[in-house]
Amino acid sequence: MKLPLNVRFQNGAPSAELSTHSEDVSSRGVYFFLPKDVKNGASIEIVMTLPHEVTLAGPVRVRCVGRIARTEQRGEAKIGVVAAIERYEFLRGESENVA
Repeated sequence: MKLPLNVRFQNGAPSAELSTHSEDVSSRGVYFFLPKDVKNGASIEIVMTLPHEVTLAGPVRVRCVGRIARTEQRGEAKIGVVAAIERYEFLRGESENVA
């Protein structure tokens, strides 16, 4: 399922935030592409919106927190990322800060 994602991760001193989309989503993890490599084990936060077709109750925003489980080079400027989800929460309103 391709869903738009906002991804925030720590890759060195400053944290980075990028927009991308999922290639695959399950209750335990997300697979997506980034333009640069991230370290295995790095903390990650992903905010996605589940569409009406999934929720049957209108779009629902979800914040997922987890770790990078694996990365793989996919072409010259594309890194495939597997992120394991450790916890998630449903967002209400415009709040996007980690609780």
